[in-house]
Amino acid sequence: MGFFRPRAPVDQLERIWVEEMLRWCAAEFGPRTLRTPVVLPTSDFFPDAYSGSHAEVLAVVDRVAGYMGVGRDRIVVEFDSVGPSLSDQLPYLAGSPSHEAGHYRVEHGRSVVSLELGRLRSPITLVATIAHELAHERLVGERRIDPERHDGEQLTDLATVFLGLGVFNANAAFQFSQNSRGWRWQRLGYLSQPMYGYALACWTVMRGDPKPAWARHLDTNPRVYMKQSLRYLRADPDALPEWRAAFES
Repeated sequence: MGFFRPRAPVDQLERIWVEEMLRWCAAEFGPRTLRTPVVLPTSDFFPDAYSGSHAEVLAVVDRVAGYMGVGRDRIVVEFDSVGPSLSDQLPYLAGSPSHEAGHYRVEHGRSVVSLELGRLRSPITLVATIAHELAHERLVGERRIDPERHDGEQLTDLATVFLGLGVFNANAAFQFSQNSRGWRWQRLGYLSQPMYGYALACWTVMRGDPKPAWARHLDTNPRVYMKQSLRYLRADPDALPEWRAAFES
């Protein structure tokens, strides 16, 4: 019965946008990109100790740049030293709805990535922020999109999925943490967790891997949304027809 058919965790406009933009990424970056490894929060990809020093942050930038195909000589990194956010100082449940903990700009012909280390204490959030800013370089710095494009920030988040860093950005999209004063939450980025779940499902189908073992590295919410999305894609004969053979293996 149609009433019990699997449904996507996103609305129709979001679903169509994700599918069309992933197709655009495939055409823009080439099919070889779909064969690159999925970058995961493991010592295989990030083997170095991390305590938050500037040198260690720069080492993380080097690694993420290598994974995303960004020449390190194209990027200047600067640190925006800010104190603890207000939500760090408030008791009980506090929140930070801000989308950005980093900034990208082009200055005198060089790409500058600015990182607000006061908001990047979590290694997951740090990697996600670096990935987003380096995705700007792949899109804007390489002149693939207009810097004023109306959905440019959302496409930049989606590009992190296509370029292999989606586990980090999906997990960082909404995070709870606890300190001595209580619980706080932080939202990072421009895509919701349901959109990340759908994008990761479409992307892994495009890769010919509809049952990815790496999904266990996702936090509960994006993992549930991804599984829901895979059920929807499996049940819909019109979904991603050019990659549908992945379901038949």
